[in-house]
Amino acid sequence: MGYVIQFIIGGTVMMLAAMLSKSKYLFLSGIITLLPILTLMNLNLQVHHMTPEIFHITQRNGIIGALGMVVLVGGIYMLTNWFKPGPSVLIAFGVYIVFMVGSRYLMA
Repeated sequence: MGYVIQFIIGGTVMMLAAMLSKSKYLFLSGIITLLPILTLMNLNLQVHHMTPEIFHITQRNGIIGALGMVVLVGGIYMLTNWFKPGPSVLIAFGVYIVFMVGSRYLMA
């Protein structure tokens, strides 16, 4: 039940950040605005409900996830110089999957 509540809160905050943003790219601007807020909320929950070892593993996974996001968005941006947007997204998503799976085995 806690995950459902967190999902609803996170979705609501994300929707409000996107709606209140004045940028042309509402979704990206909303995510940029939202990430620090959700990070602080998540850290607060982690500190209170995790052992130090699990907290450390969670933070490492968060760093890998953030790097994965950079790989995905950066890949899409770079590939649109050579391909149309559709294939660029598919290729970048493939690279993202390889990065995430490789990171999981490399860090295990």
